[in-house]
Amino acid sequence: MNDLRRHRLLTRIWASEPGWRGWFTTVNHTDLGRMFLGASVVFFLIGGILAMLIRVQLASPRSAFVGAETYAQLFTMHGTIMMFLFAIPMFEGLTIYLLPKMLGSRDLAYPRLSAYGFWCYVLGGSMLIVALLAGIAPDSGWFMYPPLASTLGSPGINSDFWLLGITFVEISAIAAAVEIVVTVLRFRAPGMSLDRMPIYGWYALVTATMILTGFPPLILGSILLELERAFGMPFFQVAEGGDSLLWQHLFWLFGHPEVYIIFLPAAGAISTILPVMARTELIGYRWVVAAAISLAVLSFGLWVHHMFTTGIPHMGLALFSAASTLVAVPTAVQLFAWIGTLWRGTPEMRLPMMWILAFFATFVIGGLTGVMVAVVPFDWQVHDTHFIVAHLHYVLVGGFVFPMLAALYYWMPHVTGRKRFFRVGDVAFWLVTLGFHATFLAVHWVGLLGQRRRTETYEPGQGWEVINLISSIGGFVMAIGFALVILDVAMNALVAVRGSRNPWRAGTLEWAMPTPAPAYNFASLPEVSGRDPLHADPDLGVKIARGAFYLGEPREGRRETLMVDVATGRPASLVVYPGNSALPFQLALVTGLFFLGMLLKTYWLVPLALAGVATLAIRWVWTILPARDEGPQPVGLGLSLPRDVAESPGWWGSLFLLLANGTLFGSLMFGYAFLWTVAPNWPPPAWLAPSGLQGALLLAGAAGAPLLVRLADRSLARGDSPQAGLAGAALALGALATAAGMLCLALPAPQRHAYDATVWVIAGYTGFHAALALLMTLVAMAMQARGRLSAARIAPLRILRLWTDWAAFVGLVGVAAALLPGLVA
Repeated sequence: MNDLRRHRLLTRIWASEPGWRGWFTTVNHTDLGRMFLGASVVFFLIGGILAMLIRVQLASPRSAFVGAETYAQLFTMHGTIMMFLFAIPMFEGLTIYLLPKMLGSRDLAYPRLSAYGFWCYVLGGSMLIVALLAGIAPDSGWFMYPPLASTLGSPGINSDFWLLGITFVEISAIAAAVEIVVTVLRFRAPGMSLDRMPIYGWYALVTATMILTGFPPLILGSILLELERAFGMPFFQVAEGGDSLLWQHLFWLFGHPEVYIIFLPAAGAISTILPVMARTELIGYRWVVAAAISLAVLSFGLWVHHMFTTGIPHMGLALFSAASTLVAVPTAVQLFAWIGTLWRGTPEMRLPMMWILAFFATFVIGGLTGVMVAVVPFDWQVHDTHFIVAHLHYVLVGGFVFPMLAALYYWMPHVTGRKRFFRVGDVAFWLVTLGFHATFLAVHWVGLLGQRRRTETYEPGQGWEVINLISSIGGFVMAIGFALVILDVAMNALVAVRGSRNPWRAGTLEWAMPTPAPAYNFASLPEVSGRDPLHADPDLGVKIARGAFYLGEPREGRRETLMVDVATGRPASLVVYPGNSALPFQLALVTGLFFLGMLLKTYWLVPLALAGVATLAIRWVWTILPARDEGPQPVGLGLSLPRDVAESPGWWGSLFLLLANGTLFGSLMFGYAFLWTVAPNWPPPAWLAPSGLQGALLLAGAAGAPLLVRLADRSLARGDSPQAGLAGAALALGALATAAGMLCLALPAPQRHAYDATVWVIAGYTGFHAALALLMTLVAMAMQARGRLSAARIAPLRILRLWTDWAAFVGLVGVAAALLPGLVA
């Protein structure tokens, strides 16, 4: 097969549908990455406009530009958009676009999951923008502290838009994180061991794992606060045994890791771009990886850093202050590795390099002010002043936006296939950097003078007038600079001349393909033996195009790639992806109906939406499994690999989805223990009394379901029918769900006390997972009846084992925790 025919066949197999329909049916990671990036830029522009409105209001004392209510909506939506609708989706978009190209694969692990996540992101974000345009946007701050955000302080629908819209968006973040983790671990080029992986792959892996463990506490907090607002469950009401500090703990369990979730992808981009700009290799590859992992681990021990003024005991203050200071160590390791790389190399002062130098100057200032606020007495002085606002912007803009602009100009030739011709970006660089520092150095200054944040105006005569005016002027200069960046990108993408394939002479695999990238990425999947394959073999791109490696011969119209061993990168199995489909968009729409029903209090819509989600999910799963057994398939270079393996991509996805699920359950148990031991107005009027029948059902279900699913698995592996074991597992899971339902019925009204409300949520969580595992068991029985399971196609039962084990575990732990206070009393 000649190169041109191979290219045409692969394009026909992998390309998205033409026209407007392709937007709603594409599952190609290149298209979805661009769509994520485009949507995040739109949200960034909206957030930037809101920031300019804030600076207009604060430019002069006693300003009447906007009122207090509108100002509250402006700063709430500005923070919400920048944190949730811009920063994380920008990382997701860049990673979804780049990761398979850097790792030498043809797509991500779950192409349809990426599409589903994108539409959840767009629909959830649109809910918030509609609220803003309608004048009913959230107005309690992007942190939504109760009682300000509860019905006591915000009786309207404003806070509900935040709680439901952000939870909808978080589905996208969790989906992308699962996608990224499994892709990094299992979907790499043959021969690419973990030690040979591009440094950005390590950063993406660490960041995605942080999302899976950092976002669930916020999701739980949003669910609890919405249950309080919608149904009166008093999780945060002191009079009924709740405590508003519970929200702060749950929020900052997410909020402080979020800072590093934002910073680490930017650090990954710097670690990738800087050696190329310096014409050398990254110094201390393993040290940088260790520093990124250490930073991720330490970030989860810093959440009380944001709560020093809430009455934390002195021992806790000392512990978290020390931990907040310690986090500077792994950050410094990365900075010194970058400085050493520059010292060893010969830096070229190109535009990506200029943005990296701006990052150095800005982020170091933000880090130093971070160490300052880690010192408790100083934090007490500047807490809730504009000094904290300035620190946050130095860390997030300096630590994320500037590196992302470097990444934009570095990878723009890859996206567009054109070389940079117009030089508007150089002017934009100076406007943005100088405008930024003028804005937020002034904000530091006025914060030290005592100006409080989140207040819409101030009185004259306090020495703040000139400083705020300088800050506002700097803000508008910065805004003009960002506008010029967008103009520069548009002109260079649409008008500039064609460029060479690898203009930076980089060594990573994304530059071994034509630019702009074809739909299939690689005509054949290369075998690599080092971290910079293009430096080791400058002709690698030509060999890939000629089909010299794996899967170079397209067949049967199938989208094929390889799954490799986690550690060594040795080829393990053949993977066939599904084609273009409207199913992700449809599933996102039906998911949106669930949140819309909750928002509009049309609760009859909620069960219908759940039924629709279940129906579409079953259809999703049904189309993945092959209809017949396939033996080992030839994949090239004399190697044949099986398509059907027990630890399938679905098994790995379930494993990491359960990691996020476990973090949510752990946060629920933490909240229960916190209220029990710390909250006022405990004990409740009455404890839940244990029931003999309930205990018997619980034990029978929790012990029987995992055992019977394993018996079914063994029967299928021997070639026998698993139906008897599956039927028994279904009965056991039904008993477990019944036990959870009895727990809810045994409670008085969950509005009576936080104990009753919390136990109700625990029972609901247990019952939901028992019902989910039961539904999965019934689907497995239907698959067996239709001949879609066999000893070779056993992966669905291995996935079912994971979810059944989890349902049994949370049933035992959750119900035991609910009954424990009564037993102790």
